[in-house]
Amino acid sequence: MSELLCQSASILCPHGGLASATPVNQMVKTTGSPVLLDSDVFTVAGCPLNISGKPSPCVRIQWQVPAAAAKLIQGKPLTSSSLGLCYNPEGAPQGSAIIASTQIFASAR
Repeated sequence: MSELLCQSASILCPHGGLASATPVNQMVKTTGSPVLLDSDVFTVAGCPLNISGKPSPCVRIQWQVPAAAAKLIQGKPLTSSSLGLCYNPEGAPQGSAIIASTQIFASAR
């Protein structure tokens, strides 16, 4: 069973940069935090990647959601089985996001 990702989930780029989300959804929550959607904006800070002496940090994550995920408000919910690709400022993919922690229970108000 896949677990929902919420704003309090810990997500990293493959080089250790920390991702933060700006959730569109504020109605559906899990343990008090908004459930994250494929339409949310994810930025990465602190990525130390350097290629041949030139900084090339991951700066954003774009998510692929499994087709079975139900539509939720303004997008599909992200789960522990969603695949996030990290991109540098030039738009080059630099690896998959690492979902370090998730939430299990969801509630709606």
